[in-house]
Amino acid sequence: MEEGKRYYRLGAFVIVCVVILAAVLFLLGGRKLFKPTFTFETYFNQSVAGLELGSPVRFRGVPLGQVTEILTSAATYEGDVPLGKRREYIVVRVKVDASAKEAAQMKHDVAELVKKGLRAQTQLAGITGQQYLALDFLDATKYPPLAFDWTPEYTFVPSAPSVAGEIIANAQSFLANLKDADVNALVHNFNTLVVDVDRKVHELPVADLSSQAHDVLKNANATFARADRILATAPIEQTMHRIDSAAARVDALLADPALKQTIDNTAAISARVRKMTDDGELDRMVKNIGDAAERLDALVGDNQYDIRVTVQNLRVTADNLRTLSENVKRYPAGVLLSGPPEKVALPGTKP
Repeated sequence: MEEGKRYYRLGAFVIVCVVILAAVLFLLGGRKLFKPTFTFETYFNQSVAGLELGSPVRFRGVPLGQVTEILTSAATYEGDVPLGKRREYIVVRVKVDASAKEAAQMKHDVAELVKKGLRAQTQLAGITGQQYLALDFLDATKYPPLAFDWTPEYTFVPSAPSVAGEIIANAQSFLANLKDADVNALVHNFNTLVVDVDRKVHELPVADLSSQAHDVLKNANATFARADRILATAPIEQTMHRIDSAAARVDALLADPALKQTIDNTAAISARVRKMTDDGELDRMVKNIGDAAERLDALVGDNQYDIRVTVQNLRVTADNLRTLSENVKRYPAGVLLSGPPEKVALPGTKP
């Protein structure tokens, strides 16, 4: 009985461990197995060299998913088709990482998006040069879907040639369409152009052009000679010496401690004025000056009559002082001691 309980406990422990391990694996990544995805495939009739499994897929630059399979149509859909009738396309399958709602919406809208010009195209990723699959809207009439005779296993999205492939295809088409008649016409036109250029060269007035060029060179030589004479007679050394002296004086001025002290004092005054402005002291000073001016104006207005009388008295006093000064000049002794001296009667004159 005890042995049976031990087996029961051991079995329960093993079952619990297995359940816990399964739960941990599901939380770490097992949910992706049950996560709904949307897969589509596209076909290329040109090389997709550089595109690898796991290459990113972007819709107008936005990450959308990754490439999961790169196959050939011969191995996937054309196994029973004769070799001469096979399309020999490259089948590229893409898995889009999205939620269940987004996957259902994309699967529902992909047909309308294809009608509007949704195309898959291989492109290079910037400096690294890695190939990736780009989805974008292009001209649907210029890039029609490739023709095929099988039923796609996944939703089909048409493709468009890459830029480099399109350039190569256009060059090949141009060379293929170039006929012998076009080549002959091109050679004839080139010969005609050469003959016309040769005739124009012979018709040029070479003698006149040579004479004019000689005159131009002669004038240029005269100009250079005149410039040399001017430079030879110019007081360049004195000018350079004066410039050196001025530079030395400027250096001495800049090295003078008084200049640094002046700059420091200016900075201190500026800082003090800024502090007065920030503290509001300057505003209060201006207000006090304004109040004093108003009081002075009121005081002058109230005593205007007294000031006028005082000014008149000062004017009379100035006149009296002027008269006294004239008397002092004429009769200095009389002003100080008595009145003016008596007139002296000379002999032979009447008093």
